[in-house]
Amino acid sequence: MSLWFSASAVVPSLRAALVISTAQESLFTSSVQAGFVLGTLVSASLMLADRVELRRLFLCSGLVASAANASLLLVAPNSTSALALRFLTGMCMAGIYPVGMKMIASWAERDLGFLVAVLVGALSLGSGLPHLFNALGGLDWRITLASTSVVAALASLTVLVVPLGPRRAATPPFDPGMALEMFRRPALRLALGGYLGHNWELYAMWAWLGVFLDASFRIDPGGDRAAFWAGIASFAAIGVGGLVGCVVGGKLADRFGRTAITIGAMSISGVCAAMIGILFGGHPGILACLCVVWGVAIVADSAQFSAAIAELSDPRLIGTMLTVQTCLGFLLTLVTIHLMPYAVTALGWRWAFSFLVIGPVLGVWSMARLRRHPEALRLAQGRR
Repeated sequence: MSLWFSASAVVPSLRAALVISTAQESLFTSSVQAGFVLGTLVSASLMLADRVELRRLFLCSGLVASAANASLLLVAPNSTSALALRFLTGMCMAGIYPVGMKMIASWAERDLGFLVAVLVGALSLGSGLPHLFNALGGLDWRITLASTSVVAALASLTVLVVPLGPRRAATPPFDPGMALEMFRRPALRLALGGYLGHNWELYAMWAWLGVFLDASFRIDPGGDRAAFWAGIASFAAIGVGGLVGCVVGGKLADRFGRTAITIGAMSISGVCAAMIGILFGGHPGILACLCVVWGVAIVADSAQFSAAIAELSDPRLIGTMLTVQTCLGFLLTLVTIHLMPYAVTALGWRWAFSFLVIGPVLGVWSMARLRRHPEALRLAQGRR
């Protein structure tokens, strides 16, 4: 998953090395999201995650994505070719993230929330890795791209030694219309609504947090190493904070219920989104700490939406339903990622993140309704 933000993490370095526009900065991430959306649409229509051998799908997707990311070293970062390679990377992610969730769900007994949380924690850690590579590599953005390509390729190869669990359902007959099952059942629609509210906030925060911190740290009198500390703080918030949030959230959700934890996590992350800009330009340590809190809260619920979709779905269609869910969620992220530059221009960094609060508010409302739905008793062994 380090490939996802490999180009976004080096935006400050690219800005220092050559001229790139604000639109290009957004496109480094949104082109991946767009590719992922197309990839998941194709996968869901062909039911690939339920009909193709999962490890082969994961391996091929990971290796092609790694090659596309490495190819960025051969083209100009501000070229159309670079965006096309980012788009291809995103398409391949459709064979990694939803497929990985189905693989790990095949091992779940009474701990689905925790197992999916571990996977999403790995996603968070991987998404934060480019910021760490960028901090350690200084202003040489090539080091970050090369490092992420290598670790992603190695990770793809490890799937060959991962066995599938005993809870695999029989392969369903091919029926493209089954992808619409997500919209036919109210409980699935409400779980999807919670996930969409969550995604409205998550990827805009992940994509722009490093740029926000870099701008804030440069205001400090001792900000001569702003890029380094912004990279470290971003990795701590997105990677480490995300891993901790996912694991703790998964344990709590299996014990106290999916809707309870998602409502609580979105409430905390919404408050952080509203408050984070107040500390812009302030003490770097205090700002970094709040970013870590936000990083923990913003993904503590992430895995639980996927776990809820898996528990509410026909066992034969779990892979397809998870693919549809992620497709729609990442389609929404295209909106917020591109809205952020306009928010910064209109409101400044002090209030730019505040519009993300819309997502947690709508997500809490959706999950509160799901909590009262009769099918909610299928979640977390009846703990809702």
